[in-house]
Amino acid sequence: MPAPDVVLVTTRHMPVPAPENEVLLDALTAAGLNAGMWHWDDPEADWAAVPLVLIRTPWDYVDRLPEFLAWARRVAGVTRLRNPLAVVEWNSHKGYLLDLLRAGVPTVPTVLVPRAATAGERAAALGRFPGEVVVKPAVSVGARGTLRTSAGSVQADAHLAALASDGDVLVQPFAPSVTAHGEASLIYFGGRFSHAVRKIPAEGDFRVQMYHGGTVVPHVPDEAELAVAAAALACAPAEPAYARVDLVRLDEGPAVMELELIEPELFLPYEPEATNRFVRVLAGLLAERQGPSQPSGVSQPTGVPGPSAVPDPSAAAGTVGADA
Repeated sequence: MPAPDVVLVTTRHMPVPAPENEVLLDALTAAGLNAGMWHWDDPEADWAAVPLVLIRTPWDYVDRLPEFLAWARRVAGVTRLRNPLAVVEWNSHKGYLLDLLRAGVPTVPTVLVPRAATAGERAAALGRFPGEVVVKPAVSVGARGTLRTSAGSVQADAHLAALASDGDVLVQPFAPSVTAHGEASLIYFGGRFSHAVRKIPAEGDFRVQMYHGGTVVPHVPDEAELAVAAAALACAPAEPAYARVDLVRLDEGPAVMELELIEPELFLPYEPEATNRFVRVLAGLLAERQGPSQPSGVSQPTGVPGPSAVPDPSAAAGTVGADA
């Protein structure tokens, strides 16, 4: 049996369903591509036989990060991995937010607290921001381990100490706009804007994920949001095949909350042409690898706009006043 043209990378034990995987597999098949879905830690997987390995839902990687990064390096050494290895390594630790801040990209102010931080280091980090703060692991997904509390509370220091006993931690000021307006998520394929959604938390919560009770609605980003998202993506060490930029509203305007470049939900059902746009980018990557002709059996997805039809936001962005 021939190896797939494209393999979607997932994990053995999914904490929640990931219907986007099936949507993407069906679209790839409809485009004439042989697509499969493999576990990233499958010892029998022949990654070298697959022309394109696409990371999608390896949601346990945060618990096995060294092992996952070693896997990514092995795969990148024998075939085309997307997103690229340099992007995966950079984005696997939320310290990339400090890179955005240093580059002048509007970003939620962030203090990185190192693993095994002293009581003095923890107090200094919490003292940076008056009022409510968010304390979360530097390696995490889905708001896991995230606490919203008063910066001066016993709970804040206890949670920070517990997290720092196991790894690096982020301390950020809580953005009140999250409870009122949620987060805007802008999705990009091949460096071009595709679509956006707004994620709104449940009443009384601040976590926007649907499995925490949040809701999702389509969103039309304004010029400021597009500019901030483009500026954030310009900081990545290589061009991502897919990306999600999560923005919140601060007093100064939109700011990056997270830049999701490894295993983001892409909200494909919220834009009719989103899946075809993604397939078009993936087919292009395969064509590049195999030469000027398309991979055998590949048909151009219907309804996919050409480059001039997909919005291409400006990379202009302002700066933030906080240092980190």
